[in-house]
Amino acid sequence: MARRPLPRILTNSAPLARMAHSASLARSRELARTAADSASDVFHPLITIGRGLRRLGAAGRGRWAETPKEQRGPLAFFVGACLLVVWLVPYGPLLALIAVMGAGAWAGRERTPVVTGPSEAETERLRALYEALVPYLSAEGDPSPLYAHGGDWERAFVEYAFDDSGRLERLQLKYPAYFTDGEDRSRVRIEQVLYAKAGRGREYHFSWDELANQLTLTVLDPLPTDIAAQRFVTSPGETVLGFTDPDAVQRTLPVTGGEEPRDAPPVVWRTGQRSTEPHLLVLGQPGTGATTLLRSIALQALQHGDVLVIDGSGTGEYGCLAGRRGVLGVESGLAGALATLEWASHETERRLIEGNRARQAGGAAPDDTRRPLWIIADRPTALSHIAVAEGRDDPQRWLQVPLRHGRAAHVTVVVADQFETAELLSDPVRAHTKARVVLGPATAEEVRAVLGAPPHTTPPAQVPPGRGYARLGSASVLRLQVPATPDPLDDATGQAHREAVTALLPERTVPADGAGPTEPVTGGEPLDVGKPVTGGTSVDVGKSARAAGAERDDGPAAADAAPEAEETGSAAEPVGASARVRTDKGGEPRVIKGSVEAVRAEG
Repeated sequence: MARRPLPRILTNSAPLARMAHSASLARSRELARTAADSASDVFHPLITIGRGLRRLGAAGRGRWAETPKEQRGPLAFFVGACLLVVWLVPYGPLLALIAVMGAGAWAGRERTPVVTGPSEAETERLRALYEALVPYLSAEGDPSPLYAHGGDWERAFVEYAFDDSGRLERLQLKYPAYFTDGEDRSRVRIEQVLYAKAGRGREYHFSWDELANQLTLTVLDPLPTDIAAQRFVTSPGETVLGFTDPDAVQRTLPVTGGEEPRDAPPVVWRTGQRSTEPHLLVLGQPGTGATTLLRSIALQALQHGDVLVIDGSGTGEYGCLAGRRGVLGVESGLAGALATLEWASHETERRLIEGNRARQAGGAAPDDTRRPLWIIADRPTALSHIAVAEGRDDPQRWLQVPLRHGRAAHVTVVVADQFETAELLSDPVRAHTKARVVLGPATAEEVRAVLGAPPHTTPPAQVPPGRGYARLGSASVLRLQVPATPDPLDDATGQAHREAVTALLPERTVPADGAGPTEPVTGGEPLDVGKPVTGGTSVDVGKSARAAGAERDDGPAAADAAPEAEETGSAAEPVGASARVRTDKGGEPRVIKGSVEAVRAEG
């Protein structure tokens, strides 16, 4: 039988296409869509309530299924009793219906979906960071590598967080157990990769957990720079070096800075007989705030002790302390520094001897041996260079006794210098300064060379004055911001900072012109051990003081011809314990007589 051909309307698709794109069909679709939207708006409350009732019913069935069989009977009885009470209460069924409808409307409301997980851009950042760590945290032969090219980054990154701008703010990652996390080089390499990939220009803190094989990266906030010099709430023997991160120390101090008072976490350095790090060394680049830190320490030390300042730079940065109560001297010349440091060395010996005698006699040590004495030496290597050129003694030699026995004698030494001349520091200075501070821009190797350990943070993009790192003994390395303590006599100092520093200065005991209760040494005659000066007080300031006086009066030849000091009898005081030498404006050496108490009384 011959097959009939299909109708043309079924074999040709052109009529169907024309019908699909006809204006009447498009209009019909638009009307249907509008009607559906209108119906959805009208019946939206009913749809919401129905969805909520369905959710409540599903929750009720789940709760009934979770209820143990022995507890289903009491639960059914309780529900039935509630329904009976509702039925008997006037308007109970109506109120119950309204409550059920309200609960259904609340349960069926449209909730904004919570975005979980990183966005597409954040995912790309994490994947790039994961790929960058693969060469350093993978090893050949690992059957199940945690880090592999094209691997799953979600296995390695335990926790992560981004800020509003999409930059990485916190990251906690796992690393294989065979990674050498005990070596500093391996740690530094990983930290450099994370610092480069997480974004430069910010400070990051790295916390290594060797027990769990995890590393936590955290973005640090900048340290406050608005804290100026002020009277800090500390006990005797405590000195505030600066301020650090809140989670780095377990203590805060009330400070005044900015708009209103607040609490700030300090870096407190403890000195005295029970201190494990009684002396301090500060290193940094020029203009990074080392002198500011020493000036802040001197202002705090004057509350409970005496201060002796050696200004090796000779720029007059400590002129505001001259002639103040408790300031035994501010020396910037080589001769004055030698005489002053020699006196400090003999004063340390005197304190040790008198304290030992008092303890052997069963009594308390004299008051003048228990009052703290601070020796602040700023750039002593500059004076050492001059001393070598002139063939004189190195001033650092006289720091050996205060450094070695200063803790028992209540003598504290603070030395500040620059990186360029750090190799000129003497061995006693390097050995006995356990508390150390690095200021200014410095690499991790430089910080490690000074502090003995690398910092756990990345360097800041911009280093403000007084910004650096501190380490007290064997403690961890802390970020440090020194309180602003500029020279009040400098014209560039702001009025607010000038008033803050001036308010902390003690009252003057010597007139501003420098004339004080001093007594000139006559004629360049060398001072001998135990030889009384006018008034009958035995004085001796050592060979260097005599050489200084002879050089000023008779030239270098007289300095070379100055006789050596001879030992005194039992009636004389320890060498250098009863006097010190200063130089007036005319260059004439002057001797301040008496013990330390007399020196403080006379200014």
